[in-house]
Amino acid sequence: MESDALFSLGEPAGPRSAPAGHTGVDGFTAVADDSPLPVRMRPVTLDELVGQEHLLAPGAPLRQLVSGGAPMSVILWGPPGSGKTTIAHLVAGATDRRFVAMSALSAGVKDVRAVIEAARRQRRSGGPQTVLFIDEVHRFSKTQQDSLLAAVEDRTVTLLAATTENPYFSIISPLLSRCVLLTLQPLGDEAVRGLLRRAVADKRGLDGALTLAADAEDHLVRLAAGDVRKALTALEAAAASATALGSGRIDLATAEQAVDVAAVRYDRDGDAHYDVISAFIKSMRGSDVDAAVHWLARMLVAGEDARFIARRLVIFASEDVGMADPTALSVATAAAHAVEYVGLPEAQLNLAQAVIHLATAPKSNSATTAIGAAIADVRAGRGGPVPRGLRDAHYAGARGLGHGTGYRYPHDDQRGVVTQQYVPDDLVGTDYYQPSPHGAERSVATRLPLLRRIVRGLPAPAARPETPASEPSVTTQAAPALSPGADRPTTGTGAPGTMQDSGTDAAGEGQQ
Repeated sequence: MESDALFSLGEPAGPRSAPAGHTGVDGFTAVADDSPLPVRMRPVTLDELVGQEHLLAPGAPLRQLVSGGAPMSVILWGPPGSGKTTIAHLVAGATDRRFVAMSALSAGVKDVRAVIEAARRQRRSGGPQTVLFIDEVHRFSKTQQDSLLAAVEDRTVTLLAATTENPYFSIISPLLSRCVLLTLQPLGDEAVRGLLRRAVADKRGLDGALTLAADAEDHLVRLAAGDVRKALTALEAAAASATALGSGRIDLATAEQAVDVAAVRYDRDGDAHYDVISAFIKSMRGSDVDAAVHWLARMLVAGEDARFIARRLVIFASEDVGMADPTALSVATAAAHAVEYVGLPEAQLNLAQAVIHLATAPKSNSATTAIGAAIADVRAGRGGPVPRGLRDAHYAGARGLGHGTGYRYPHDDQRGVVTQQYVPDDLVGTDYYQPSPHGAERSVATRLPLLRRIVRGLPAPAARPETPASEPSVTTQAAPALSPGADRPTTGTGAPGTMQDSGTDAAGEGQQ
């Protein structure tokens, strides 16, 4: 099975275990002298279990599970190396219940039903209760999980399942509702440190044959990243190197040679994928450039698809930077192109540049809120016919339908803006876009009220004595009057005859 198991779930190499119906452990291999260090150091009692203090209080579900005080079905959810299969081993050895273990990697519905049928026969004959341990239960399909429901419901078996994936996504709701969910946390640095020291001194481990330098211990703790199996595996490798060199001490150099890559807790299809990208986006949104670069590095080292990262940057550029820095979208798009054109590892430089630009840019979500509000109105049924003056008037017969009647051509006005209704009748006066005062959007926030006043034909507000009522790029000159049926003003700076009556350009798709 996968490396998450602290012990083999396969058939023992020696004599077969007791036949079905006999109280004992079915599916576990006994610990041997040459077993890996993490296996030899597995706790044999609940009191040896390090970490998970939130589950070890008197009367807590974990203690009841191990002691057999309550026949409850349990799902253990936690990262690799947090003790899920160790707990299963403790359950297997702590009571007189029949214990059967299987891995979802190799077991199927037929295997599950065979165990359930054997458990049902045991129950009818007054035999011991059966505990069924399924490792990596998230690997089971919906049909395979369905096969457990009835047996768990009537307690034909007590289910003990382990998963590294979020059970709310990977386990069907009916099965989840029949079980107690226990969440295991990654071990803290001090817990990992304590287990390393125990392994150095314990007769099951190095039995004091070697000493571990403080800086080497720090190195192993840091690289383990809360995964005790990773720490003990690295310790065993370092001990082998020190012994080969004839040294009785594991120093930093030996530890570094044994393992030089930290355990990156990241699954592209699991929680870490969503949690890390969430932290990445929120760090950029919060303008913490250092945190954003860290999460980018975390994803790159873990092998995340660079195209996925690039897509998130392009979205972020409009969602959270937007008009405060209109160049952000160009930078993010260019980085996405670089990922496709250059590829990793070099494209990590392009991604880093884009992340730094986005994290340090002024922020505005005005585009996000504007389109969100507009979509909400459309879905609510607000909006009516296209105003007559805005309708397509370039085809034959459009004039007879009144299309384009009253349309005013903004370029014929010296301000480039005219009074005109562009929205359906029931949306007149609706403001979707609310500019922020950040970055480049500050000038838009200054200009927008004047634009809206001219377009909507609203009177100019009374000017304060000390503030001239003027605006650099859009003047407050009154809009020229329209002649009956005209498409554009009868006066203005545009030369007569520069635009056809239909309002079309050379491509036939002009200002409609």
